[in-house]
Amino acid sequence: MYADCEAISSMGGNMVVSSETLFTSTFQNPNFTYLPLEPLPPMITKEENGSLLRGKEEMKSGSESELQETTEQPLKKKRYHRHTAHQIQELEAVFKECPHPDDKQRMKLSQELGLKPRQVKFWFQNRRTQMKAQQDRSENVILRAENDSLKSEFYRLQAELSKLVCPNCGGPPVPGGVSFDELRIENARLGEELERVCAIASRYIGRPIQTMGELMPPSLELDMNIYPRQFLEPMPPPILSETPSYLDNNNLILMEEEKTIAMELAMSATDELVKMCRTNEPLWVRNNKTGKEVLNLDEHSRMFHWPLNLKQRSSEFRTEASRDSSVVIMNSITLVDAFVNAHKWMELFPSIVARAKCVQVISQGVSGTNGCLQLMYAELHVLSPLVPTREAYFLRYCQQQNVEDETYWAIVDFPLDGFHNSLQTSFPLYKRRPSGCLIQDMPNGYSRVTWVEHAEIEEKPIHQIFSHFVHSGMAFGANRWLAVLERQCERVASLMATNIPDIGVIPSPEARKNLMRLSQRMIRTFCVNISSCSGQVWTAVPDSTDDTVRITTRKVSEAGQPNGLILCAVSTTWLPYPHHHVFDLLRDERRRAQLEVLSNGNALHEVAHIANGSHPGNCISLLRINVSSNSSQHVDLMLQESCTNKSGSLVVYSTVDVDSVQLAMSGEDPSCIPLLPLGFFITPMELVNDGGCKDEANGHNITTGSLLTVGLQVLASTIPSAKINLSSIAAINNHLCTTVQQISSALSSNCIGSCNEGDNGKEK
Repeated sequence: MYADCEAISSMGGNMVVSSETLFTSTFQNPNFTYLPLEPLPPMITKEENGSLLRGKEEMKSGSESELQETTEQPLKKKRYHRHTAHQIQELEAVFKECPHPDDKQRMKLSQELGLKPRQVKFWFQNRRTQMKAQQDRSENVILRAENDSLKSEFYRLQAELSKLVCPNCGGPPVPGGVSFDELRIENARLGEELERVCAIASRYIGRPIQTMGELMPPSLELDMNIYPRQFLEPMPPPILSETPSYLDNNNLILMEEEKTIAMELAMSATDELVKMCRTNEPLWVRNNKTGKEVLNLDEHSRMFHWPLNLKQRSSEFRTEASRDSSVVIMNSITLVDAFVNAHKWMELFPSIVARAKCVQVISQGVSGTNGCLQLMYAELHVLSPLVPTREAYFLRYCQQQNVEDETYWAIVDFPLDGFHNSLQTSFPLYKRRPSGCLIQDMPNGYSRVTWVEHAEIEEKPIHQIFSHFVHSGMAFGANRWLAVLERQCERVASLMATNIPDIGVIPSPEARKNLMRLSQRMIRTFCVNISSCSGQVWTAVPDSTDDTVRITTRKVSEAGQPNGLILCAVSTTWLPYPHHHVFDLLRDERRRAQLEVLSNGNALHEVAHIANGSHPGNCISLLRINVSSNSSQHVDLMLQESCTNKSGSLVVYSTVDVDSVQLAMSGEDPSCIPLLPLGFFITPMELVNDGGCKDEANGHNITTGSLLTVGLQVLASTIPSAKINLSSIAAINNHLCTTVQQISSALSSNCIGSCNEGDNGKEK
């Protein structure tokens, strides 16, 4: 529709600059010789003069012979063979298809072009070197621009920091001349003083006093005592979104002797990952009915002996293992940089990685990537509060390897609990066995990525509507990781592109980038707010069908979201329709306007459109809400992004005002723009029943359909300390149920209409 494929594929053009034209010297004059001045000869006798003349003649004859040899030597210069235009054209065509030809291909190509096999071999080697050099130069330009941007941001923050004042005394936040080391010393002194005072006080009251009591988590003041039913599984205490907590492993730092063990484990884990990515049967066995690869656990135990002998598998743990491969539009250097940077890793997988941080850098590596070893924390989630998150501390190692004339990067994650006994585990227990990906460069800026996911998860009951989705590996398997990566690489490529045409009121490419960054923040905010990450406590509504409605509240006081008490409700429903049918209905603003509960009877008009993927559904839209109260002074807008891949689809939108959009497009910091996103998460899903026509493999009846998760958020009060009341809960629950009913009715009517059209066509 918008020529996305041509625009994206045109981003990786070839520009070859000959090294001979860059480094050929222009100063060459072989005839120039230097003649030194000789002093006058002294007075000599006749006999001496005769012998001297004979010596001069011998020297002259010797010098003439030497001069003759030196003049004949340049005539023996090696003649260089220049390829013809036809030969270069054929070689370029073969290089695009296969940059690493084997001996047979080189022999055949040399016969066709009239060249020697060594000439063909050296041409391909030089061509690969030129492409690598061109890629390095382009990456240097991008990194230099990012460095300049970071410097500007650093200077701006320094200027802002100098303007800060203390809210209590009105003075500077840190007195001049006081360093952080002095503050730490003062803090230690005050701690000792506190312990001394507590010891004195305990003598008088007769019992010990704790010097540092545990900080009680702040209450959400959610007055829902009328709903006594909670989750079947115990949940962590409620915490606020602005103070995310990690597993209590603040002292988790590897010592020097443990670093040596970690490096040895990294080498072993890398070897295991490479073999799992490159080995087929009998390690991986393909299921003929599902077409998926299944890990042979017995063969895996025979091939790999983990150095620290992790605990043997038991009935309490379930093993998940999957493998997938795909080509993405991003070079290996950019991908590796995203994996070793926790913030970029979260931005690359917003629907999978809820939180991540680098706890400790154990080894810097070469240039910050090759040989880099980090201790990391991550919390993985599914976009629904019905699925518990998975938290883990693990080690991540990055290494560049050369095998069989192929260069690739290995990114491997392996567990930490094998040799660190003081590690606090999550609930349910999650062990990340050696997992990761191999990244190999392809022509035109593409990369081939082979992904392996291998983990052990504690067997705990999951809500029945998500049971098959989680146990089949679709929730956290390699195919979902790779599908999200492929989609996000397309989005990043469109963000950096300058030749993709846009529609509507987008004044410049910079405004386009700023609007895309604002939409990316909206997507991430929605994903985090509708899942069970960060210890959010969700309460079940007893009147909901199939027990799938959950509600919670959050107190928000930071920038980026409306300040106050926010009420959030999430519902998941199985629909007997393909997931792309549901996605097409919800992403189209004209069809969605037919759903009264979502549009409030108002029409939507698209005023800007940004295509950011090859699929027409991968786009960002700026919609105008046509209501009677709109005037030239006040216009309501809606920012919407829809994205889809083979593992699922997202449709997220949020209302914004014109001033905020103009602020974002003008290049100002969009992080202060308040967003309260709503949206839908659709995943392809097979419903498994016990009755009816049964499948031969597992004895269940399988019906193809999709899971629809609806997430709604409202600002219940502008006062963060306010308490939620029953009327607000009833209103959002009714709104949620009505939304699901209208979507089901719209899909049913569309299905009936398409069936009638098909029957009429058959009659004709």
